[in-house]
Amino acid sequence: MQGKKNYEEKLFTSIQLSKRIPSNNLYRRLKKNIDFNFIYKLTKSLYGKRGKESLDPIVFFKLCLIRKIEDISSDRKLITICRLRLDLLYFLGYNIDEKLPAATTISHTRRNYPEDVFENICTQIDEQINDKM
Repeated sequence: MQGKKNYEEKLFTSIQLSKRIPSNNLYRRLKKNIDFNFIYKLTKSLYGKRGKESLDPIVFFKLCLIRKIEDISSDRKLITICRLRLDLLYFLGYNIDEKLPAATTISHTRRNYPEDVFENICTQIDEQINDKM
């Protein structure tokens, strides 16, 4: 007898991203092996003490890394792809139902980082990848 799959959208779903990402997935390995916490120290002086909370600088640099690895041409396309891929959401630390930053926020953040700070952080990330991956 021929089967027929009927899709019924659920209002609530219980999903744990870490259970859906294979152990050999690149972004799972990056999340496990690369320590991004040094970014907070290098960027702390660039942020004020009051006002609206900014995009987490670690999330910003992870987005930059995804853009580089996946060879993505625009921030808008980057966010669209991140919304669709469970491994990227897991790497970024976002749940499946959590809103990602706007593409304009990424562009704005990139413009606000001094070039030397941006390059220093990218270099340190690359060095960790070369050493640990």
